[in-house]
Amino acid sequence: MLARPLLRASRFALRCYATDTATAPPLLLKIRKDMKTAMQNKDSNRLSVLRGILAQTLNASKTTSPINTDIQMLALLRKSASAGRAASEEFKGAGRQDLADKEDLQVKIMEEYAGCVETMGEEEVRGAVQGVVDALTSEGGKVQMGEVLKRVFAPDVLGGKPVEKAEVAAIVKQLLAKP
Repeated sequence: MLARPLLRASRFALRCYATDTATAPPLLLKIRKDMKTAMQNKDSNRLSVLRGILAQTLNASKTTSPINTDIQMLALLRKSASAGRAASEEFKGAGRQDLADKEDLQVKIMEEYAGCVETMGEEEVRGAVQGVVDALTSEGGKVQMGEVLKRVFAPDVLGGKPVEKAEVAAIVKQLLAKP
């Protein structure tokens, strides 16, 4: 008599959740694999850079905008590299060449991984943006940057393609500045 209620209670406590787990970006998988290699080779500079990158991705995963794509990883790497360059300049200004050299080496490693991400070429992006601008001008009315960007990032134009939004915005600004 006692076993029966326990069985029923445990049935309600067991729930099956079926959610899709997001796969990690290929660059993140490469960084994890390279971290193991750096540990085996006792490459302390590369290991510290890779640990820092993984820590930043872990911190980003706990925010509202986790890193899910290689483009987001690229943005994180470029941000870290620019911070490293600024730190290197500060060290050079303070007369600490040893620390500046260390930062330069770390920036070089970050840029090496940033170079692994393939993005669309500037000419491809420029062609797509020019097509959208031409379509908007043929419809008539004033062509505004926000409308162009909205149409450029639509799924049928550049929606899922690897491209940096800042670069696209700069190209749109250039094309709209031309008379």
